[in-house]
Amino acid sequence: MKRPNFMEGVALALGVSVLASVLFTVLGPVFGSTAILRLLIATSSLVYVIYLLSRSSERVGRVTTLAAWVVAALALWWLEPPLLLYVLGHAGFIWLVRSLYFHAGVLSALADLGLSGLALVAAVWATLQAGSLFLSLWCFFLVQALFTGIPKHIGRTPPKRRPDPDDEDRFQHAHRVAEGALRRITSVN
Repeated sequence: MKRPNFMEGVALALGVSVLASVLFTVLGPVFGSTAILRLLIATSSLVYVIYLLSRSSERVGRVTTLAAWVVAALALWWLEPPLLLYVLGHAGFIWLVRSLYFHAGVLSALADLGLSGLALVAAVWATLQAGSLFLSLWCFFLVQALFTGIPKHIGRTPPKRRPDPDDEDRFQHAHRVAEGALRRITSVN
């Protein structure tokens, strides 16, 4: 699978923001704003984690990652921390998934952590300025979409594969075997 791009992140940000704000408007008065808000934050986080896993080229650990997300989300739900800590928990898990699946170095992961912090600041700013769930989620996920610009390796070049001296020998052996097979096929009456 190819690495996600910025426009996919923008589309995901728009979709999650619209859907969550509509659901909050409809379900908030019925079930209580706080419970629905926490449920929508968890659901938005899950959608983003599934998106990241689906776009990752890594095939190992996907089920474990989803199970860890479920455990973390249930723990956050059960502990009922203040809303800011609840959001920090989900944002931290998103950062962890991106660090494990898309970054190959510590500096790349730290740059992504800074980006996640910036996304949280943008979401809090949008909340304080407009008081809109749509704008808060939009700002958060829009800034998160910028992670595609973080290189996989920062500060060093990726390790290069040294040429194997046996590569030439293996090629020559395969070439001889192929020629022998071709001679046998053409010499058969």
